[in-house]
Amino acid sequence: MRTLLPIAGRAAALLKARGETVAVAESSAGGLVSAALLAVPGASAYFQGGVVVYTRAARERLLGIPAAALDGVPPSSEPYAALLARGVRERLGTTWGLGETGAAGPTGNRYGHAAGHACLAVAGPVERALTLETASPDREANMREFAATLLRMLVEALETAPQK
Repeated sequence: MRTLLPIAGRAAALLKARGETVAVAESSAGGLVSAALLAVPGASAYFQGGVVVYTRAARERLLGIPAAALDGVPPSSEPYAALLARGVRERLGTTWGLGETGAAGPTGNRYGHAAGHACLAVAGPVERALTLETASPDREANMREFAATLLRMLVEALETAPQK
């Protein structure tokens, strides 16, 4: 968590300065993104909520994204991460939504991705998506790297997005 706090602190400062809010839908990061953002004092000013959508049922029930919305959207892909980011943003009415999906390890996922594969997305005034491949079977290290990369993506988006 200590490695995530400086990045989360920067994101928090930017969100507060801009008067904006964020919500998180993560999967293989297991809640680390939300935990890092919540660890920054004053989180209630910008953090609206987070969900760990580790199953299809969770995605449907918590985000209201039905299976039909996935037509043509490959699992554990940038478009799927973007769908999660947009879904949580819409569901919680925030300025920004973050989405993460992947395979933390020590083995790959059922979709053929190796351990260390993650797709990350930021939805908001600017949108970004990224595929990350750590090539490591270390589950905990991958989870931290997935979270850190997504937080860095949020910071970059906040730094480049026009002010409202």
